[in-house]
Amino acid sequence: MTETRTATYSLPDLAGIRVGFLVIGRKRPGFDAEWHQIIETAAWKALQSISSMPARPETRVVDHATLQEALQQIQNARCDALVVLQPTMGDGRLAPIIAQAWNAPLVLWATPERPDGNKVSACSLVATHAFASLFRQLDRPFELAYGHPDHHTTRQQLGRAIRLTYAARALRRAKIGLVGAHAPGFINMQVDAAALNRDLGAQLHHFGLHEFIDLVRSQHQQLVLKDLQAVNALELPMEDGISADDLAVNSRYYLAMRSLMDQEHVDALAVRCWPELPNLIGHWPYLAMARLAEDGRVVAMEGDADGALTCLIGKWLGLGVGYISDWLEHDAEAITLWHAGNTMDHLCERRSVRLGRHFNNDRPLVVNARLKPDLPVTLVRVWRCDGRYRITAHHGQTAPVRRELLGAHGLVVLENRNPAEYFDTLCHQGMPHHVIVFQGHHAQLLTSFARQLRLPFVP
Repeated sequence: MTETRTATYSLPDLAGIRVGFLVIGRKRPGFDAEWHQIIETAAWKALQSISSMPARPETRVVDHATLQEALQQIQNARCDALVVLQPTMGDGRLAPIIAQAWNAPLVLWATPERPDGNKVSACSLVATHAFASLFRQLDRPFELAYGHPDHHTTRQQLGRAIRLTYAARALRRAKIGLVGAHAPGFINMQVDAAALNRDLGAQLHHFGLHEFIDLVRSQHQQLVLKDLQAVNALELPMEDGISADDLAVNSRYYLAMRSLMDQEHVDALAVRCWPELPNLIGHWPYLAMARLAEDGRVVAMEGDADGALTCLIGKWLGLGVGYISDWLEHDAEAITLWHAGNTMDHLCERRSVRLGRHFNNDRPLVVNARLKPDLPVTLVRVWRCDGRYRITAHHGQTAPVRRELLGAHGLVVLENRNPAEYFDTLCHQGMPHHVIVFQGHHAQLLTSFARQLRLPFVP
């Protein structure tokens, strides 16, 4: 029952996720007790191989009382995700008890029968099917995994399921910060705090724009000088007219946004970056935003709270922090993505990255760069229309740019889709003008995530 591990296989990244492991046994004799023990031992080893923080109750679950005790131990361990396994069929009456105690998505893992002999050894898949159908009838989200614990494909499937349920649960506890409001005229990006909480569970917290400007200006000089050392170590090329003084102001932006997120326990932040910031402070905050993204922080420009939310979902699904871009133009072959000067270093051609001035008002500091060609990417967006949230995701491939543009820009060829037709679909679904770019192809994962949150998926 083993597979040969190949060099190309990579385990899912579950760093920082504490995974509870609940095994349901049998109170009465039946099925193959030896096979049950073999599978349970192998399953625990498999979970330990993909999770650095697994948690297993000491209590062996066979009935209502032992289940309640085990679930309390999982709650005490502050688990972020829960995997439920029946190596042999347990008591189906325990399913609604789990649903009642674990008020979040979970993973139902089924394992195969013993491969030899003429007797049914486990009925694990049948038991999991019974649990799954009941969870669906209770309107409770879940993910399924099936396979032998020793198989690397099973571990990959299990890790994916854990990521999905973790992200859905985390979103229900998320806090999105909004400095000011959406940028003038961008009323398509206005966020509805009640709809955000009702559909996704996340909270919206407002911060005053002048309060934020005061925070930028009040950053301690010693902290600014220390951060400048980190910026100078990046050795970013500068265009004519950019000086060390411009870097110092962006360090103030960087420190202010980071401290606001830390002090207010904000998971993602959207900032109204114009017209007030360049006019009152004299600088754009785009370098600071790009640096925060490279740190794994989610910060969106132009007050795009739902754009920040989309990036946060990607982060919690293990996709990294996305690059927020305008859909600038398209033809029958490709989309030109562009924004005035925020970018992510790992997505860009290093030799193309230069610090410069905004093309529109000649104020510093923007990051001019090109997206790397030949990268698999997924275009993603979560937004609200007709009173509810929805999501889209589509695969593409970056291509060499056809012309140089000031700002961050790149070309994306969609997979099996005419850009004009996709654009028409998205406009009629009310999607705002920002799309988020994640490296890699993740549409199937995002489709499953939409199911977790019962969001309509726009294909």
